[in-house]
Amino acid sequence: MTTWWCEYAELGSGPLPGVRVVEDAGRILAVDRAPAPLPGDTRLSGVVFPGFANAHSHAFHRALRGRTHDRGGTFWTWRKQMYAVADRLDPDRYLALARATYAEMALAGVTCVGEFHYLHHPPGGGSYADPNAMGEALVQAAVEAGIRLTLLDACYLAGGLEGTGHLPLDAVQVRFSDGDAHAWAERFELLRARPGVQLGAAVHSVRAVPAEQLPVVARAAAGRPLHAHLSEQPAENEACSAYYGSSPTRLLEERGLLGPATTVVHATHLTGDEITAIGGSGTTVCACPSTEADLADGVGAFRWLRDAGSPLCLGSDQHAATDLLAEARLLEGHERLITGERGRFRPAELVGALTVDGSRALGWPDAGRLAPGMRADLAAVRLDTPRTAGCAPGQAVMVATAADVHTVVVDGRVVVSEGRHVLGDVGRLLTDAINPLWEGA
Repeated sequence: MTTWWCEYAELGSGPLPGVRVVEDAGRILAVDRAPAPLPGDTRLSGVVFPGFANAHSHAFHRALRGRTHDRGGTFWTWRKQMYAVADRLDPDRYLALARATYAEMALAGVTCVGEFHYLHHPPGGGSYADPNAMGEALVQAAVEAGIRLTLLDACYLAGGLEGTGHLPLDAVQVRFSDGDAHAWAERFELLRARPGVQLGAAVHSVRAVPAEQLPVVARAAAGRPLHAHLSEQPAENEACSAYYGSSPTRLLEERGLLGPATTVVHATHLTGDEITAIGGSGTTVCACPSTEADLADGVGAFRWLRDAGSPLCLGSDQHAATDLLAEARLLEGHERLITGERGRFRPAELVGALTVDGSRALGWPDAGRLAPGMRADLAAVRLDTPRTAGCAPGQAVMVATAADVHTVVVDGRVVVSEGRHVLGDVGRLLTDAINPLWEGA
């Protein structure tokens, strides 16, 4: 049994001063007000939040940070560079990169991550001896980094979509594909959940999965989280409408993929009717503001989606920055820029997106709140740094960054203490994993 005394603790309606959290076997036993710590308590200064949920990650994209800004371009030109990195990865390299990437997330207060995984097979296609070797590398990486994982195994079958139909896979994309959705489902069913690891399914996008194969993915995902990239780029919408006579949102709706078990990622370019359809179905929406800005995607209608009925969560996606607090702040900041209004999302709403709503989207309904019976996930944020000094505790989410996180607890285990991860120098781990991928490039 462990007891933490929190200077302030976020209990759902703003931080309260003097809170004791009691944990046993990875679960919270009690949460009580306590004006001062008792002997034996571990003191956590600043504001203690429930652990953050990173609802959308592509771990291998971390190798692109700081490598794609010298030539301008668009999402589509950036994608060529991303594919070049994908082509250099094998299970061992993937393990090293993902382990370091997940450790960086833990330093930022992330206690669970949804890995949108489509890098399945060897270069040139075919299969590893273990057809899920790349997925197993991600599982091992999360275990070693000390965070929980929802492995969102993605179906990816086509090389793109034009007005005349789906395109063949290119030389790199063949790594992503199982041939058809039934073969994808057979490989997916070989995966096994285990402590700290949930399984979910994903439709990469309507560009990559033909409409007639979407129901196969939906059936395989039954009872599990189902995620999909949606309307990230106008070109995707235009091609879908030209070929199917329907938007990506309507295509998912018609094939039965929208609903409370589904999370759509980005949803950047939607019509009013599509916002109503997504919200009315209870589909969760995952915003990735730093990626949407970095790739010039645009700004989604996230306040309108929330008002229409969609829970919101947050992801670091391509890891232009690994800072979920910054993602929350950008969610509000982008709203201010497009509406001319401040306070479009209250701090408590941003905290909900960071914690409980993200956890539910990843299949962890027993995480994301500091309450008895919930998983003992804590992220303590300092209030005395140059960024946070003087701020009101209830507004820390609007000023703090990943650098202000000092202690992270996952299922009762301390993974980060005094800003240091249990694996040691995470910067060195990242350098050692990334630099070899660029040798000779």
